[in-house]
Order: sequence, then structure tokens, then C-alpha cells
Amino acid sequence: MTVLPMTPLTILAAYLRGWFPMADSRNGQVNWYCPKARALLPLEAGAFKVPRSLAKRVRSGRYTITRDTVFERVIRACGEPRPYADDTWISEEVIRAYTALHDAGYAHSIEAWDEAGGLVGGLYGVTLGGAFFGESMFSRATDASKVCLVHLVDHLRMRGYVLLDAQMHNEHLEQFGLVEVPLENYLEQLEDAALMDVTWE
Repeated sequence: MTVLPMTPLTILAAYLRGWFPMADSRNGQVNWYCPKARALLPLEAGAFKVPRSLAKRVRSGRYTITRDTVFERVIRACGEPRPYADDTWISEEVIRAYTALHDAGYAHSIEAWDEAGGLVGGLYGVTLGGAFFGESMFSRATDASKVCLVHLVDHLRMRGYVLLDAQMHNEHLEQFGLVEVPLENYLEQLEDAALMDVTWE
């Protein structure tokens, strides 16, 4: 853990070295972390697992999915209190920094909308070359964030991304085929991915 300034250039440089930021609390200090084991979601054909019930919900078209239409609303929704947590690591400083990254073309969001036009789910992350660093997701309706994740993986595959970094192990993501790799192996994959000529759109 270390402390660095939260600027777009600092964030991008840190990601390239395996570090990512998290605030201690909504109003707390932002610290930087580099776990010894890195959690990845596979992008190879057949490796990303979609449970049958979720695949059915994706096909149903219950939610309208968009990209990069309301980035700040998504990151703020991700920072709202959760039933299982008293506080959040997404502080105002984090929101400002990642919104600036979005404005610069490096941070992106996927959004899910219900039939009434309400924002019911979403996720956001950062791209560098052929790598996508997933940051957080939220859901206000059944499987809305999971549907966004399935759409994210489809989009990354279509655009030619090769690395989907989930950062730390999360039981919620195990169902999708989450794997952990040693930091050294992750950094080797990241170095190759970051050099790729891949664009979000």
C-alpha cells in the first residue's frame, strides 16, 4: 500500500505497473494496492462462463444496454451504500479522477436501462491497449449488473481485447470462470496487452 496523487497520468502509470487505487472511505484517503495474486476474467472463447438463467435473461432483452452515455451516474451509483458494507471505497476524489479519465477517453461504462428508462445497473473500468481494468458495478434490478458484464465481455472480444482484470478475488465473479494468477505472470500479460493497438469504439 502506498499514497500517490490522483491524477489521470498517475492513475494510468500506476495501472501499467500493477497498482490500483481505493479510498479508505467515502471521505477518506486514497491508497494504492498491488495484490500478489491478480484476479482475471477469461476472454478466450468458451472460458467465460454464463449461467443458463443469466443467458436467458440476456436474450430476453429485458434491459436496454448502452455504453458511455452516463459515466458519472454509473460511478456514483457504484459508490452508493451496499447492504453488506457500511461505507464505500469510491470517494469524491476517486469520482473526479475517473470522470477526468473518462473525458480523456480512458475510462468507460456499460449501462442497463429498464422499460421505463430508469438506470438499473452498470459497471465501469479503465482501458489501456488491449487491457480492461474492471473497477466496480452496481445493480438495482435482478441481474442488471451481470447482464452488463456479459455485454462487456462480448464488446471486449469484438474489439480485440485480451485481458480483463478484475483486480481482487470476488466470490460473486467465480461463477463466470474467475481465475487468479501470480503478480509476475499478470504483469507479463499486462505488458503485452498494453502494447496492442486496440480501441474501445
